[in-house]
Amino acid sequence: MAWNRVAVVGAGLIKMGELFDQSFEMMAAGAFNAAVASVDKGFDPKAVEAAFVATQRGTLWGQEGISGNTVPTAIGLAGIACTRIENACPSGSDAFRVGAMAVASGVHDLVLVIGVEKMRDKSTEEGLLSRAASGHPILTRGETAPVLFAPFATRHMHEFGTTREMLASVAVKNHHNGSLDPYAHFQNEITIEQVLASPAVCTPLHLLDCCPQTDGAAAVLLAPADRAHEFTDRPVYVAGFGVATDHPYLHEKTSFVTLQATVEAAKRAYAMAGVEPADIDMAEVHDCFTITEILDIEDLGFVEKGKGGIASLNGETALTGRIPVNTSGGLLAEGHPIGATGIAQLAECWWQLRNEAGDRQVEMRNGLALQHNVGGRGSGVSVVNILTTNR
Repeated sequence: MAWNRVAVVGAGLIKMGELFDQSFEMMAAGAFNAAVASVDKGFDPKAVEAAFVATQRGTLWGQEGISGNTVPTAIGLAGIACTRIENACPSGSDAFRVGAMAVASGVHDLVLVIGVEKMRDKSTEEGLLSRAASGHPILTRGETAPVLFAPFATRHMHEFGTTREMLASVAVKNHHNGSLDPYAHFQNEITIEQVLASPAVCTPLHLLDCCPQTDGAAAVLLAPADRAHEFTDRPVYVAGFGVATDHPYLHEKTSFVTLQATVEAAKRAYAMAGVEPADIDMAEVHDCFTITEILDIEDLGFVEKGKGGIASLNGETALTGRIPVNTSGGLLAEGHPIGATGIAQLAECWWQLRNEAGDRQVEMRNGLALQHNVGGRGSGVSVVNILTTNR
């Protein structure tokens, strides 16, 4: 049975990119102000009762104590309840899940869920991502994110005949969508040939198969469904969500063609929403690498296992395809500011459901949009959220 006790009444983000001219706090304020401005009937910022802040700032920068709790002051709301949530790449989508539960429980009425990440002020050589992905000192020695995902690509190629052209088609499609997204880090079109010719990173993944490190911030405003009319005549509701975990190390995996955490999180979200994969109109999924999107669309039930590469190459996931995926440009083009990523994806779903996505707008037949992240060491955690216009 669908849940639908919580409404998303506002959403906003800042342009993603290399934002050396903006501090963590400035980015947070920009996203919050954009979300407030998006509320159709107006919204008093002082009405926010609690904030859930998604960020890996503490983990990445070694400043745990001054990460999330700087946000209330930055947005002019010092004194409100504030909780930092860090759950690897799904930090933003999990903060949304927790914020929705806070509203549904009645503990808080008006809640801000905000994600902020500063990725570009430090280089990878300084330990930015190696700190976040560190594990066993021997078992994970030399592992980087591409090293973790490349085995999935080679195994998918071996079992199903997936080609590098199929992988490249994901990047081409998402860069096309990103070229239509004013918030995207990259707004340029690319070709399959350019992807294939880009520098090798970890075979078979090349540079244009990989998402960038990005600065960014995004925010959504949540309210009880029965109060949504105070803020908008076009509310979007939380239909369901799911979170699941998997083994963190590659040698513990049972499959290299499935991200099991995604499969389980999706089952829980679909069951909570009372829908099936075929009911979903569009999806924002985790495409940190091109192979990841191919695994995602299979694991989420949009295509048969092994057919993700063919579906991508044939345009089934394009804006005009059977199941549009990553209409924002995805992580590959819009960027991957870790704490903000899931919330930016949810903002895109919100715009699509309200028919406000401009040139990226797709047909919303059933009023259902899905958002998904997977991440952590060895893709050890996944979160799926489903939004709807149907009360």
